Amino acid sequence: MATTASTAARTSLASVTLEVADPEAARRFYTAFGVDAHVHLRASDAGSTGFRGFTLALTVSGPATVDGFVAAAVDAGATVLKPAAKSLWGYSGVVQAPDGTIWKIATSAKKDTGPATREIDELVLLIGVEDVKATRQFYVGRGLTVAKSFGGKYTEFAPGTTGRVTLALYKRRALAKDLGVPVDGTGSHRIVLGGTTDTFTDPDGFAWEAAA
Repeated sequence: MATTASTAARTSLASVTLEVADPEAARRFYTAFGVDAHVHLRASDAGSTGFRGFTLALTVSGPATVDGFVAAAVDAGATVLKPAAKSLWGYSGVVQAPDGTIWKIATSAKKDTGPATREIDELVLLIGVEDVKATRQFYVGRGLTVAKSFGGKYTEFAPGTTGRVTLALYKRRALAKDLGVPVDGTGSHRIVLGGTTDTFTDPDGFAWEAAA
């Protein structure tokens, strides 16, 4: 059941910044992958081990487009964590960029209805949290509006008028399992979220700052 925040200030996710050890190398990768217009990069040597607690997910039109993005990522140096394959929900694959960021490319379609494209229908930042209900209430308190909610398992927020990224919450353990990686991880998330209001940190340590 959707919940609407009553606060006057409305927060939305306007940008995503990945903190990487080598911004130039990362820029080359993301340009070849085809997502350079959707993420910002900045240098950081913050310590991070294992699963960083999030994935960036591309929603595209069909299986051939999924295959195209996966192939482009691999050609540019990504590692395949889950080969693209059909599932109950459609067709998807998971890759890990050289900087450590995990990307999922998915479509709800199981058959192509047209040729492969390089179009991205939606970019979703899915963060793994310990308590979906508690973190959902935190974000509602910050002014986000819930678009979809499945109890304590999954929440998706409505994108703001200035944002190009959809924010969603998933149980951390379930997210790691879906991506095919161990759940353990320590240190920095190596991601900063750009919002339309002030600077804050959520209950799971994800940092927000005012978008430029």
